[in-house]
Amino acid sequence: MSKVTVYFDGLCHLCSREINHYRGMRGAESLDFIDITSATFDPVKENLDPREIHKNMHVKDRAGRLHVGVDAFICIWQQLPALRFLAPLAKAQPFYSLLQIFYSLFARIRPLLPRKSCETSPYCEVRKP
Repeated sequence: MSKVTVYFDGLCHLCSREINHYRGMRGAESLDFIDITSATFDPVKENLDPREIHKNMHVKDRAGRLHVGVDAFICIWQQLPALRFLAPLAKAQPFYSLLQIFYSLFARIRPLLPRKSCETSPYCEVRKP
């Protein structure tokens, strides 16, 4: 059985913290975590838009369908037994609309948040001379 692929921003402190939380949960073995800021990541090879992948969270389900933003989180939660109860709640109105609004606001400010320093990513702010 193929895994659900989670594309995340490894240079974002908050994003990395959340992904590490998911990695430690039962059910995480069904998820494949891909750092989109890794020097080895090629969005084109993954059939992803190179600009869009850096704007919002993306997840590919087992069938290869792409889920973006709030829908990406719902897809993740469906794989993790401890969080599975959140998926139907998040899909229900008015929660879905509220989550869309909050995620949209977060996605806009995320690039302004402090980034981890690194040496190997083409997306690093701090580079070796």
